Amino acid sequence: MNLIKPIAIAFLLPGLFQFSQAVPTAMFEESRSILRADTLSWDAPLPFDQEVKTGKLENGFQYFIRKNVEPKDRVTMYLATKVGSILETEEEVGLAHFMEHMNFNGLKHFPKNELVNYLQNAGVRFGSDLNAYTGFDQTVYQLPIPSDDPELLKNGLQVMRDWAQDALLTDEEIDKERGVVLEEMRGGRGAQQRMRDQYLPVMLNNSRYTHRLPIGTKENITDFPYEVLRNFHQKWYRPDLQSLIVVGDIDVAEMEAEVQRLFGDLKSPIDAPERVEYKVPLLDKNQFIVVTDSEMTYTTAQITIKHTEEEVKTVRDFRRSILKSVYGTMLNARLSELAQSANPPFIQARVGIGGFLGGLDAYNASFAAKPNEFENGFKALVRELERVQKHGFTETEFQRAIANIEKGNETIFIERDKKKSDSYVSRYLNYYLDDSPALSDADSYNLYKHLLPTLTLKEVEEIGREYYLDTNRDIIIMAPDKEKENLPAEAQANAWFSEVENEDVLAYEDKISDLPLLAGKPQAGTITSSRELEGIAAKELVLSNGVKVVLKPTTFRNDEILISAFSPGGTSLYDDADYFSAAQSGNLVNSSGLGHLNTFELRRYMTGKNVNISPYIGERSEGLSGYSDREGLTTAFELIYGYFTEPRIEEDVFQSFVTRSLSSMSNQEDDPNFVFSKAINESLYGDNIRRVPMEAEDVKKINKDRALEIYKDRFADASDFVFTLVGSFTEEEIKPYLETYLAALPTLDRQEQAKDLNIYEPEKGFETVVRKGKEEKATAVLRYYGDYTYNKVENLNMSALQSVLSIKLIERLREEESGVYGTGARASTNKYPKNRYSFTVSFGTGVDRYESLMGAALDEIAKVKENGPLASDLEKFKIEQKRQLELSLKENKFWVGQISGAYQREEDPAYINSYLDDLDEISVESVKEVANKYLNEDKLFKFILLPDENKR
Repeated sequence: MNLIKPIAIAFLLPGLFQFSQAVPTAMFEESRSILRADTLSWDAPLPFDQEVKTGKLENGFQYFIRKNVEPKDRVTMYLATKVGSILETEEEVGLAHFMEHMNFNGLKHFPKNELVNYLQNAGVRFGSDLNAYTGFDQTVYQLPIPSDDPELLKNGLQVMRDWAQDALLTDEEIDKERGVVLEEMRGGRGAQQRMRDQYLPVMLNNSRYTHRLPIGTKENITDFPYEVLRNFHQKWYRPDLQSLIVVGDIDVAEMEAEVQRLFGDLKSPIDAPERVEYKVPLLDKNQFIVVTDSEMTYTTAQITIKHTEEEVKTVRDFRRSILKSVYGTMLNARLSELAQSANPPFIQARVGIGGFLGGLDAYNASFAAKPNEFENGFKALVRELERVQKHGFTETEFQRAIANIEKGNETIFIERDKKKSDSYVSRYLNYYLDDSPALSDADSYNLYKHLLPTLTLKEVEEIGREYYLDTNRDIIIMAPDKEKENLPAEAQANAWFSEVENEDVLAYEDKISDLPLLAGKPQAGTITSSRELEGIAAKELVLSNGVKVVLKPTTFRNDEILISAFSPGGTSLYDDADYFSAAQSGNLVNSSGLGHLNTFELRRYMTGKNVNISPYIGERSEGLSGYSDREGLTTAFELIYGYFTEPRIEEDVFQSFVTRSLSSMSNQEDDPNFVFSKAINESLYGDNIRRVPMEAEDVKKINKDRALEIYKDRFADASDFVFTLVGSFTEEEIKPYLETYLAALPTLDRQEQAKDLNIYEPEKGFETVVRKGKEEKATAVLRYYGDYTYNKVENLNMSALQSVLSIKLIERLREEESGVYGTGARASTNKYPKNRYSFTVSFGTGVDRYESLMGAALDEIAKVKENGPLASDLEKFKIEQKRQLELSLKENKFWVGQISGAYQREEDPAYINSYLDDLDEISVESVKEVANKYLNEDKLFKFILLPDENKR
């Protein structure tokens, strides 16, 4: 585990509203590109993707249809509406989002909850596949479904048509959904939301956006009249504000005809209101705000400098957008180095130039401060910004950034015919909603290819000078209450800017090493034996040093090779005195350099390479995981060999790790969720250091030298390692790497197994109530623990039990009781060190309802134990499993996990071939039997989080 907890210093606005983002795309053959180098004009408009069929009906409804066979027999449909919370009147606040909910609660052709029921019967997962989101300016509905069933495809299109205009909006369903939306609102309340309520008026310049958060208000959701929602729907759910995007394994002409038939009769109201485009005005002044909260666990600041939006319409605009990206890439590399110094001035920091909201772009710089060191962190961030302003970047930094973009462009090009349909959907969705470019694969590739060589370092530096200004600048500081005394007033922050600006800031020195990665050349070995792994088109090789290698060549991607390796042992082999050093050793080695190169030199060495190899040490095993393309295989195997033979833990990296770890945990006891999780583990495992969260004193026990010693010990003997390689290679291509590097790995021929630490939950269940938090909300976790009969049939029955109970919990707690936003069941089983299981049901709700809802959840469990699941619910599980397996079998990631996991559990990796046969054997009775076997009252543990006593 990585002790340093990720801190949410992502720029505040993008982190608040989850909008889709376009990604650079690849090409087909270059000859098909519309853009040519010899005719490239800076002012030429960016061409639209000609591979997609587009149209606009007489009523204004638009469509985008594209054939794409990745994945085969699947299609993804999105309905995009230019309707969001910004259009709401005062009495409609929250109704754009509420309307999104209602489109799942009764449609013309799918009354009440029949939509979810019908699609689940087709293998579509509610939440994972079938979903929607609402933003300020849009509402988007998504439906990925199989396309090999004509009836299902037809009905999927009918769903989109009903979503467009045929929601039933009955009184009964509206009233049911009020509680669900209120619980969604309640679940989002906490320190972040309370602070957000304070700083948004500053961030959004007190524009209309400030008062139109999509979630709405409790008062309005509770009391709005039915007709207000129906009028909102009638006004805004209309064809001139809607578009259908369909990408997948389909016949385009047939799909277009169906779209024209189904959507051609959509009507707009006679008195349709104008769809106003709202803006966030520039105030031409600076703003400053400090907000604190007793449950905030760290201090962070964001500097946002707002600018008028620059649209990307021409080649020149596109080129300028690349310059902004290069600027951010280089500056963030410097900030990352600073965060990994021996005494880092902040926990982490980042900078970027991008879109904001309401017709604005923004330059954003943010950092997470160390406790009581806000001034130091603030000045350090500003100092790096000033360093670039005064001295710019080095040519070597610039060339590395360009090389990485070039490599990314080439990688996408190579995978051009393996692109997933979802990436095309995002392209056309952003084009329709935001007027973003919708370049073809060929044009995108060629633009990058032709434009990158024209970029200059001077232009990138000028971008920074254009955007890093001292006007229209907001400073937003968020911190725990206890940090108030260490935070500046606006005058003090402005003085810090001036102080740093007047410093004699030195130019950045880019240290580059000419040394090779490895000190010595491996002494190659040989392949001594091989055997076919029947049924999965894979082969097991044994090398001369005892290393096993499983090879599975595939054609799922054009140039992707996934690598995984493990051996038994892990931290279980070390006593408690060494535990903290052992647990962090893999992370510390992974964060350091390797061989001749320190961490920064290694990062530079990896420039332009599509390679990553990372070591780990877990509780019961150690190993490596990563990926490479063919071009990077030598580097990948050098890294593997290096992590066995030349690892290092650098003093600066170690000190940075300790400092940032201590900083990140300094206020964690103020977080209700942390306190709850800690209390659960303590009630189950006492003070066992391997299960309860680490404390500051534990971090101080980590010994750098001992950590490296333990790491070396774990990787001193490769004879019991199993490597799994899956992807786009042939056996003949990969063999030289196996012989040169893997067969050369050191061996001791130790016979090791992970130890059973005998850390298990109590035999008898109990109830633990934790009181922490300011919000009037409760979290309930019902969990069963115990011994288990581990085999593939039992595992399938447990998965089925998880699925059918999740269906029933959603129906009961959400749809019938209107008491939760989300709920479900989750089963977990382990083969080693002992056959064990856990089964969890959890949900969040109001403090006045958790007891009755716990009773309702246990009632649903009792029904399954008494009667078994409904046959229809079990069939949904089977269909979903079959449909998901169809997709998984064509993914490299699935196969590397399947094979490596089977070897770790000492199972036949080909058992997946009997999966569907085993699935057919699962019955109502078998699931009922498993429910009665494992969901016993004496094994039930109840964990409940309630607000502080003084909140009751």
